[in-house]
Amino acid sequence: MLRGLTTVRFHTADLEAAKRWYTELLGVEPYFERPGYAEFRIGDYQHELGLLDSKFTGTLGAHPDSAGGAVTYWHVDDAEATLTRLRTLGATLHEPLREFGDGFVGGSVMDPFGNILGIMQNRHYLEILASRPHSPNHSE
Repeated sequence: MLRGLTTVRFHTADLEAAKRWYTELLGVEPYFERPGYAEFRIGDYQHELGLLDSKFTGTLGAHPDSAGGAVTYWHVDDAEATLTRLRTLGATLHEPLREFGDGFVGGSVMDPFGNILGIMQNRHYLEILASRPHSPNHSE
């Protein structure tokens, strides 16, 4: 069901400072930005590291006065079906499913043990997977 890591989202009280710090650390600029959010692609599989201004986490069920935290998103083939299964197994809704952009739909749950589990249908994950030799989705 959880096919692979897509995105790790960190929360920050100072988005501009965090962007500068991660740009210095990673040696690349964010590839995607919108108000309150920036995202880098990093590593061998071009995983996504997102930075979210913590003032927006209050609308997502987190505590807006707490800057720290992370949500890790895993690629799934069907976000709606996966969310239903997770809730059937006792997880509670943390963030409802929403469209992050064309080909990116995700949300998160709190597992029965207090951990946040993010799920995402992620077009980028599938593109990277298809480009890898010997991938089940590889077109050659």
